Amino acid sequence: MEIRSLQSSDYDVLIPQINDWWGGRDMAGMLPKLFFQHFKNTSFIAEEDDEIIGFLIGFLSQDQSDEAYIHFVGVHPDYRKKDIGKTLYEKFFTKVKMADRKIIRSITSPVNKTSIAFHQKMGFVIERGDKTVDGAAVKANYDGFGNDRVLFKKELT
Repeated sequence: MEIRSLQSSDYDVLIPQINDWWGGRDMAGMLPKLFFQHFKNTSFIAEEDDEIIGFLIGFLSQDQSDEAYIHFVGVHPDYRKKDIGKTLYEKFFTKVKMADRKIIRSITSPVNKTSIAFHQKMGFVIERGDKTVDGAAVKANYDGFGNDRVLFKKELT
């Protein structure tokens, strides 16, 4: 497996596959082309035999000078449970440290138990919410009415 920086051309390869990676859920809309054009330096692709098997879209906050944000991460279903997500996160952590950022944030849907467990395993803590869903603190209506989210924070040492 090779980890490389995101390229604009990766958009055309990934977008037709994204919904399949999520079992038919409509996720492609969460990845507008602008991420592939403006966050290449802090976003990564995992490849094996010239096939994209995973990706991470992340960026340095423009407003919070000590923070970075992981927007979207995906691993091809055939390659899950092989530490690809962990490797992508560690690559991002290294990039963030080089930029002298101390905090990384991310969010997920409260129904995504796999994502919640993964973030906690990677050292993220769940931030205080205003309600609890299945034992996780959740910020109600974070992404609009009815779109509750679990908010994560990781402090780099």
